[in-house]
Amino acid sequence: MPIAHNPLSVSLPVSLLLPPEDDVTSLLPGPNSVSAHLAERLAAVEAVPAALMVVGLLRRDDTWPIAVSTLAAATSVVARSLRGDDWLGRSGPHEFAVLLSGSAEDAEVAATRVAATITGLGISGLAACAGVAALEPGATAAETMRRAVLCLQTARSRGAGEVIRYRGTR
Repeated sequence: MPIAHNPLSVSLPVSLLLPPEDDVTSLLPGPNSVSAHLAERLAAVEAVPAALMVVGLLRRDDTWPIAVSTLAAATSVVARSLRGDDWLGRSGPHEFAVLLSGSAEDAEVAATRVAATITGLGISGLAACAGVAALEPGATAAETMRRAVLCLQTARSRGAGEVIRYRGTR
């Protein structure tokens, strides 16, 4: 049985199906992918040390939502700051999760640089801070994310440019 032709079908151009050119944040993996990738990375942490860095944006004027162009600028800063084996995703509407190979101390240095660069973009009222947690054998993805987000919340309470590294024990 042949399929009948639909003379009323609407064909949208591909450009309407893609995000706007400056909306690079919609191309980043979301929170579910961050959690899945974190779990995969935790399985290999004994062979290669790593850390989770969660970078959060701050707005002094507390507007909602942050403009797409502002998110794109912050995303570009974070993406340009990464090495080839690092991994970037979105962990929230104003947060970026970055899995970095190396120690938590190295991630803390990188987070300080990223936060300072975002704060220095010259976008009125925009600043950044970060939380860092080392990936530890036996820890779950949820626990590691909780540690990094806890540090981010503490950094946010202290103000722009702050970076807090999780130093607690399990």
